[in-house]
Amino acid sequence: MDGKSISCFSALPQVEKDEVFSLLAAFRSDTNPQCVNLGAGVYCSDEGKSWPLRVVERVEKQLSEQKDNGRHDYLPIEGDPRFLAVARRLTFSTDAASSAGQEQPTERQVVSVQTVSGTGANHLGARLLTESLQPRCVWLSNPTWANHHTIWQSLGVPQRTYPYYNASTNSIDFDAMIHVLEKEAQPQDVIVLHACAHNPTGLDPTKEQWIKVAELCQQKQLFPFFDSAYQGFASGDPDQDAWAVRYFYQLQPPMEMCVGQSFSKNFGLYGQRAGALHVVVNNLSQAERDNVKANLAHLIRTEYSVPPRYGSTIVRTILESESLTKEWLDDLQHISGRIRSMRLALHDELCRLGTPGSWRHIIDQIGMFSYTGLSPSEVEVLRTRFHIYMLSSGRISVAGLNSKNVKYVGAAIHAVRIDPPVAI
Repeated sequence: MDGKSISCFSALPQVEKDEVFSLLAAFRSDTNPQCVNLGAGVYCSDEGKSWPLRVVERVEKQLSEQKDNGRHDYLPIEGDPRFLAVARRLTFSTDAASSAGQEQPTERQVVSVQTVSGTGANHLGARLLTESLQPRCVWLSNPTWANHHTIWQSLGVPQRTYPYYNASTNSIDFDAMIHVLEKEAQPQDVIVLHACAHNPTGLDPTKEQWIKVAELCQQKQLFPFFDSAYQGFASGDPDQDAWAVRYFYQLQPPMEMCVGQSFSKNFGLYGQRAGALHVVVNNLSQAERDNVKANLAHLIRTEYSVPPRYGSTIVRTILESESLTKEWLDDLQHISGRIRSMRLALHDELCRLGTPGSWRHIIDQIGMFSYTGLSPSEVEVLRTRFHIYMLSSGRISVAGLNSKNVKYVGAAIHAVRIDPPVAI
């Protein structure tokens, strides 16, 4: 040592900050009264405030009034068995609303563990597959949720992308997707699929297209990994939004797969980190399933020991009760209905203004997000000049729009389209 202070961490690589959370921090520090946050995937009311689901507030009150309910005790490593039962039912059952508390016989082939929401489910599933399947590569849609890339990169798995979004038509490029996968995907490659409300495009395959994807996975012996982050948020109907997962699940011969499930959006439990990983295994022996669960428990123990309790208790309490489940479904209808109305309002405002371009895709898309087709340079002007925050890709959270700001957002988009900025 020469007396200079040398840090052990000076050789760390430079890592870019997460765009979503950086935007959120910038928005919170913006003092302009007209600033609009369209970056974060958080549902807000028409007043622009975060909106706790009414049924969640009711259950929270019930839980707070219970005495000696062990709400601060450790859960098992694999999670709350009752929570996992309702999470499986919501994912794989044919009727989420009418089978509260009932296990489906076919769920005997599903191994489930509780996770730290959807990110934890994606990472845990990727770790399991990296150690067991040892895939040649993972296929991700272009574009996809940015964290998919980060998760698989952290495990050293090579990544490929399959075409998904056609920027010239603002639609799914399904033929190109199938062509590339048929030509280049290899047996035991993992393919990550968005169960519904594709993030960031808001564009989902039709049922006929999902059937073709399933056939391709069987023919090419690909391993499907569904990311189910928005069940009930896309259409307002959890059963409709689970169609693709359930179709893959009932195929014969059976196809092994993973499903990463998040309750952040559809229960409004963003900070409580409630989620599950479901692993569908072909071998129905108890020993095989127990070994898969034991391996998952080992991975969990090395990362966070046990999952958080509070959010999963809320979800379990609601989904074990038919009456509370119906209240939850009503809340989902309210949420999805307001999002659809904001899509229509923005579309209509842009059409009324005569904004250059076609805006039909805004109302053709579903779920929380819209891929607007705005360029990075247009997004930059919207942020610096109009104080409207969205991802550089042009993705907006439609849930951030309301009756008080939608005209302002429409006027700002119109302004950057009629006076285009120099590309950056």
